[in-house]
Amino acid sequence: MTFKRVLRLLGLLLGIVIGVVSLLIAYLTRRMVTPARQPLWTTPAEMGLPYEDVNFPAQDSVRLSGWFIPAPKSNDPSGATVILVHDWTWNRLGDAASDLMADLTGTTPVEFLRLAHALHYGGYHVLIYDQRNHGESASHLPVTFGREEAYDLIGAINYLQTRSEVAPEKIGVIGFSMGANAILYALPQTNQIAAAIAVQPMTMSSYVEGYSADLLGLPGKVILPVVETLYSAIGGVRLSALQPAFAAAGGGKTPVLFIQCKSDHWGSMEDVDRLRAATPEGEGPLYVDGAHRYQGYQYLIENPRIAMTFFERYF
Repeated sequence: MTFKRVLRLLGLLLGIVIGVVSLLIAYLTRRMVTPARQPLWTTPAEMGLPYEDVNFPAQDSVRLSGWFIPAPKSNDPSGATVILVHDWTWNRLGDAASDLMADLTGTTPVEFLRLAHALHYGGYHVLIYDQRNHGESASHLPVTFGREEAYDLIGAINYLQTRSEVAPEKIGVIGFSMGANAILYALPQTNQIAAAIAVQPMTMSSYVEGYSADLLGLPGKVILPVVETLYSAIGGVRLSALQPAFAAAGGGKTPVLFIQCKSDHWGSMEDVDRLRAATPEGEGPLYVDGAHRYQGYQYLIENPRIAMTFFERYF
């Protein structure tokens, strides 16, 4: 009788483990294919910034939503404009970092409006928008971590070309993680980016390995191949095929400054240095101190003069 109870208990425990693992696999796969959208929690008006609600098509016609923040008229002789491109699971405001996953991964809020505020008063127009499958922009599954999101960036550039206050030859871009990848994928497709800053771009196969190991430890090595297989089956895209270095090699004469946190358990300095080396006019990487990937994001927000000094060299 005791033996049968032990077997039942073991069977129950095994069922619980299988159930938990299955739920985790389903959650991570869904997060990769179509992440839950973060709602907008404020507007530029809360920081005293003038702005327009704008909608425009991506290069492949996906509807995108964003804000155009004009430079102060007293400080706008040049028409220079900076586009801010957010990361995976974020929106045009950055990352609220207010859910359970943020608690588990140790992420902290990233506030794009702080950077937009500095750029605005530095004399730049600013365009920030939600990438496809994020914020208030349209769905176009799956998330491809920069490859198709490059069409959004090209659409944003095309939109700016229609605005009389924007100097077409003075458009800069700052992209974070997936947004940085979008820059690298866009470089061979446009010559309208005067200069760009790629904050912690990543090769996805390397990134997900670090992400899963940091989040799950050894069980991540078992779960990750299943998640990758499901992502490929559902989205029709293999993670191993997402290679921003191949696209960056066709980047032409666009200068790109790379930024990377030294202690990033998801990405790596080696990967970013490889991406920089593949980019014909790659600069850096600028390695910043920090014990978490998010401190690499915070660096530019806390030191906006780094961005403005870089753009001034090429504008």
